[in-house]
Amino acid sequence: MIERYTLPEMGAIWSPENKFQKWLDVEIAVCEVHAEMGTIPEKAVKEIKEKAAFTVERINEIEKTTDHDVIAFTTNLAENIGEAARFVHYGLTSSDVVDTANALLLKESCGVFLPKIDALLEVLKRRAFEFKDTPQIGRTHGIHAEPTSFGMTFALWFAEMRRNKERLQRAKEIISVGKISGAVGAFAHLDPEVEERVCEKLGLQFAPISTQIIQRDRYAEYLCTLAIIASSLEKFALQVRHWQRTEVREAQEKFKTGQKGSSAMPQKRNPILSERICGMARTIRANSIVGLENIALWHERDISHSSAERIVLPDSSSALDYILAKTTSLLDTLVVYPENMLKNLNATHGLVFSGQLLLVLTQKGVSREDAYIWAQRNAMKIWDEGGEFKDLVFADKDITSRLSSEEIEKVFDVKHYLRNVDNVFVRVFS
Repeated sequence: MIERYTLPEMGAIWSPENKFQKWLDVEIAVCEVHAEMGTIPEKAVKEIKEKAAFTVERINEIEKTTDHDVIAFTTNLAENIGEAARFVHYGLTSSDVVDTANALLLKESCGVFLPKIDALLEVLKRRAFEFKDTPQIGRTHGIHAEPTSFGMTFALWFAEMRRNKERLQRAKEIISVGKISGAVGAFAHLDPEVEERVCEKLGLQFAPISTQIIQRDRYAEYLCTLAIIASSLEKFALQVRHWQRTEVREAQEKFKTGQKGSSAMPQKRNPILSERICGMARTIRANSIVGLENIALWHERDISHSSAERIVLPDSSSALDYILAKTTSLLDTLVVYPENMLKNLNATHGLVFSGQLLLVLTQKGVSREDAYIWAQRNAMKIWDEGGEFKDLVFADKDITSRLSSEEIEKVFDVKHYLRNVDNVFVRVFS
């Protein structure tokens, strides 16, 4: 069906005005269905639609007395509608309105996230191809391992964000569900057809079965999906923080004119944006635990979930929206130093080629155990005494008895390590 709702930015989605507007959308949709089914007069529905109005201030004022937000809301509507207000909230319980409206809010939130994920994917793809053939030392355990391509990192992140987009699309489907089934979900006062027709009007699926509430495994899936996406963004930002370390300096956040890094040390360029992304990701992950704990409620419903959801749903949505935009900007403007990557690749004086030496020796008939010993004894000398690994290899009679000078030179060719990068890119981007 045609979408009825525009997609404002995240702050507007979770504003009190928009929340109550969604409540009103649900109430009016129910009234429309009742009129179509002959339950209430069409004239009354017309009057409700013309006169229904609310203000956040008035609702808050009434709630001071009622201690019930939905009653405060319907009371404010009745003040403006008049006699036809008796048909508002007909046959409903509060959660019919709140949970169905929440589905609209969460669906809109996903609608904001998805284009921003697409924007990040575009940046990741562009930078992956930009640095596809740029050699960089790969690291495991924080220690130099073997040469790789700097562009491979962005290709890896691209694939991960594509999975995150798929996760979010699934979460959007899971939470785009309404319910108009009454106080315990048994349709005591309304026919299930009402629920089906109301949800269709609102662009939602209907819950096949519910209690007084939409089951909170749906919300938990949404919050956990946001937590996974936030963790991916933290992963990207954490890598930038490593690249920006003074002794590494392979890439850094763009440092704009007039920016200051420290109140005490004028020379500082700190990865503040990356650190902010990492910190906010922790909050989004923590909120996902609340979503998981909200799944288990007493019987057909209690309200232990309600107060927590008023915090975690808007906060997680807003926080992820923010760090998605910041991560995109961070990586789009990332300053890269290929010359420092080459310098770091050579910092261990050729030790990173020891694995290739091991394999070439085994291809020449040397046992793996002997090949390992020959390569390692020369590598350890470099660690302990300095020098160039290639020089020691050329001076090792065991190795030179098996390998020619040309074969040894090929061992130390960085292009060998990047020979399949194009194939990987075809896998990722085709």
